[in-house]
Amino acid sequence: MSDIHVEMDGEIARIRLSNPGKLNAVDVTMWRRLREVFSEASADDTLRCIVVSGEDGNFAAGADIEEFAAIRSTLEQGIEYHTELIGKALHAIAQCVHPTIAAIEGVCVGGGLEIASACDIRIASPQARFGIPINRLGFALAPGEMHHLLNLIGKAAALEILLEGRVFDASEAREKGLINRIAEDVPAAAMDSARRIAQGAPLAARMNKVLARRLPSPHPLTEQEMQAAFALLDSQDYREGIASFLEKRKPAFKGQ
Repeated sequence: MSDIHVEMDGEIARIRLSNPGKLNAVDVTMWRRLREVFSEASADDTLRCIVVSGEDGNFAAGADIEEFAAIRSTLEQGIEYHTELIGKALHAIAQCVHPTIAAIEGVCVGGGLEIASACDIRIASPQARFGIPINRLGFALAPGEMHHLLNLIGKAAALEILLEGRVFDASEAREKGLINRIAEDVPAAAMDSARRIAQGAPLAARMNKVLARRLPSPHPLTEQEMQAAFALLDSQDYREGIASFLEKRKPAFKGQ
């Protein structure tokens, strides 16, 4: 049975993609569940970070193509599948208020790479494999899915990946900007990163995510947006951060 497993490790949520025997290919149930899980996580103020991984040595081998004949065989079904299922799941990941880390081992192609691209940080093993070989299936990447890839690596690299349809290694993925770093022990490296994030001020982390999404727009910040960006100066966490620095101790942030 396919599933999205959620485990808590203190203030860190661990989300695992699971579809045994299919390299964790993401089926309809999993896309729906991803949207639910990340929507619920965004509403949980006790969280500081989320780590996304796959089971059994692989991240995810794209969407489950065996389902296409039943749920994606007409134009109407295709639009609903890509906008209501995949598009909204990826949107929930990208818009999650908490920092997200993709811990990538083994295969990370198609929908798996789309999930990773919607995360904030990507850590991969040297043996990880990447690509979106959609040109072999006869259709283009849907707009709501291409959006995240373009934001991450830009037009030139995104078109190379889509037009050639090659599957490539972690070294090339890092050169393209798809991943942040390569680690021999990906689970350990991802959790180390998550713990460093969790030790920081959560309100600051959330505002960094908001501004990183907003500032590439050609439109200047509104007065309301500017006020929100500086509102942290009135927070308890800001006062705690300054006090702990002056007192030469670790800060104890509460997200307030």
